[in-house]
Amino acid sequence: MGNCTTIDAKVLTKMFLAGAKNLEAKKEWINELNVFPVPDGDTGTNMTMTIMSAAKEVSALDATGDITMQSLCKAISSGSLRGARGNSGVILSQLFRGFTKAIAEEDVLDIPKLAVAVEKAVETAYKAVMKPKEGTILTVAKGGAIKARELADSGETDIDVFLCETIKYADEVLAKTPEMLPVLKQAGVVDSGGQGLMQVLKGAYDAFQGKELDLSISPASSASSGVSMNYDAQASADIKFGYCTEFIILLNKTFNIKTEIDFKSYLESIGDSIVVVADEELVKVHVHTNDPGLAIQKALLYGALSNIKIDNMRLEHQEKLFKMSEGKAEELKTQITGNSTETAKETPAMESAKKATGFISVSAGDGLKEIFEGLGVDYIIEGGQTMNPSTADLLDAIEKVNAETIYILPNNKNIILAANQAQSMVEDKNIVVIPTKTVPQGITAIINFIPELSAEDNSAAMSEEISRVKTGQVTYAVRDTTIDDKEIKQGDYMGIGDHGILAAGKELAAITIEMLDQMMDEESELISIYYGSDISEPDAEQLASDITAKYPNCDVELQYGGQPIYYYIVSVE
Repeated sequence: MGNCTTIDAKVLTKMFLAGAKNLEAKKEWINELNVFPVPDGDTGTNMTMTIMSAAKEVSALDATGDITMQSLCKAISSGSLRGARGNSGVILSQLFRGFTKAIAEEDVLDIPKLAVAVEKAVETAYKAVMKPKEGTILTVAKGGAIKARELADSGETDIDVFLCETIKYADEVLAKTPEMLPVLKQAGVVDSGGQGLMQVLKGAYDAFQGKELDLSISPASSASSGVSMNYDAQASADIKFGYCTEFIILLNKTFNIKTEIDFKSYLESIGDSIVVVADEELVKVHVHTNDPGLAIQKALLYGALSNIKIDNMRLEHQEKLFKMSEGKAEELKTQITGNSTETAKETPAMESAKKATGFISVSAGDGLKEIFEGLGVDYIIEGGQTMNPSTADLLDAIEKVNAETIYILPNNKNIILAANQAQSMVEDKNIVVIPTKTVPQGITAIINFIPELSAEDNSAAMSEEISRVKTGQVTYAVRDTTIDDKEIKQGDYMGIGDHGILAAGKELAAITIEMLDQMMDEESELISIYYGSDISEPDAEQLASDITAKYPNCDVELQYGGQPIYYYIVSVE
């Protein structure tokens, strides 16, 4: 199309909508690229829902015929933020937010401006993730930013060349992700989130060139150049400082650039993996340290603290290998719902009088719904595995709970980022996200809520209690694979613990007990069993009886969960 040196709002609109369409067309393929054959969120589906939320706003704006760079950026940023689902979706929304923030005041974009915007996108996305891990969508985006900067500095002016070379290099980085994350290499796939991002970029580039979109699916490259981002060294460094410490400072003193530099320097003297994000009223802090108390004491010099969370990483180290798999085969999805547009179900009508405290919980299954309601949860969002509620779903729930302070229990690691996103968007209520990763953790959290304590104290206490809960969940494999040196065949039952696959085989009850055996230790006192919709009551009672006989010194509680996907959810405390 000749030497084109600028992009205006009209062209960028066309490119964005084409990128969204290309991702949507290939979402099922991206779902299939996930590392693990377990229902741990749909990467392709989550990313598609995120971008289509923005595309809907952009299309409405485009239909008016009066689109500007500023209005386009607002539509992309706000639409993707509200529609963000799952870790990959939240990260994608942050890439868009950073990119649009950098270009909103421009009339047209040349290569230097595009390079700055891409760099801002990556910076914003990295800041949004508590523990960025190389070998993921973040790494692919960063590769694109590096190439964009290189081209800008070289004096390149042809945007076609700029886009082509940047995308080509990002694709090369994607091909290297198996060398950065061992679990990807073991499964023979590239990172699914990174592949999703590439489909957005390739669709946008085709639109820029005036081509018809190629919506066919090409095989994912799993080739590696042998270059590693030293993942093992990064993981070992994390263990050097044992506690992942996170909190928010509600500022009551000036926190300028010098203050921020001084605070970061102090944190560097007591730990590593530091993220400090400041705005006018609060500071979000993340640090790995062996003495969380020192970080907290220093932070108290600048203001009050909220959302304190301290995790013992020496206990949770292996979870790093599993966090990056957000995908799941689509056939599991139909076990929950025929569509994903209806995720929120309201519990009995809210009282008109405003109360001090309210609770929102995410779960699937009528039995679990009754358990949470019995414990005082005001609003249940039906979702979890394969059906991650969006930020908009969470905001809708928050609006419907008439309370001054609202605790959100995500009960799934892929929903925590969206809950944090919703929290940051609410100004008229105090929102506290308790980072529960499983349903048993959510139940433990609300049981340990003490009305007399402050929100900060309750958050700290509940977060501490959930760290003591071990969870195992039994599902089935949707394809043959090898995980943790375990050969798993399609249709096998799998017992999944907090840090990986604990058992796999053909016999459901035996696999459940084998999984439980690995969760038990000398301090275990209580075993809770929640049986799913596909399990009969007599079979569940027989399993509970067998477990009681095997562990006579423990209390064994059996409850109907009615959950899909998982035959049994078992917790040990």
